[in-house]
Amino acid sequence: MSDAHNDHDEAHEGPIKTPKQLVATVFFAFAIPIAVISMLAIYVGNETRPAAGSDALDREAIARRLQSAGTVEIAEGGGAAVVHTGEQVYTAQCSACHATGAAGAPKFGDTEAWAPRIKTGYDALLHSALKGKNAMPPQGGGSFADFEIGRAVVYMANKAGAKFEEPAAPAAAASEPAK
Repeated sequence: MSDAHNDHDEAHEGPIKTPKQLVATVFFAFAIPIAVISMLAIYVGNETRPAAGSDALDREAIARRLQSAGTVEIAEGGGAAVVHTGEQVYTAQCSACHATGAAGAPKFGDTEAWAPRIKTGYDALLHSALKGKNAMPPQGGGSFADFEIGRAVVYMANKAGAKFEEPAAPAAAASEPAK
């Protein structure tokens, strides 16, 4: 049994062998966690700083980024409405099919394709354009005034050889004296 006491009396050896090593270990045991915590606090609290010469944080730059993408203006009854020409309506709406002949639409300027349609007259062409025909929805799917669609019909038909007269705007027609 005396051997059991001798095992406990032996000196245990560890990584720290001198008082200088003990002081260094205690110091670094406190210094390293404090340094890591300080660096994390700086990293988390760090703001994005723009590059030199950048105006990203100027009041004007912030206002430009926050401005609305568009505005809505509601015109009063007396406001002048924008009147589109036949070419503008064709470019905006009709050209989607009539420029390529999609879905059986007669191509713009194709006199052979337009000839039988022109023979039916302006009123029949206008009716087809306003109400739709075959694959073409009413007004070609657009939302123009009826006389603007009439202008587009005249523009397309005249480019294919017709001699239709362009319809006038309703306000202009009403203000003309009777003949």
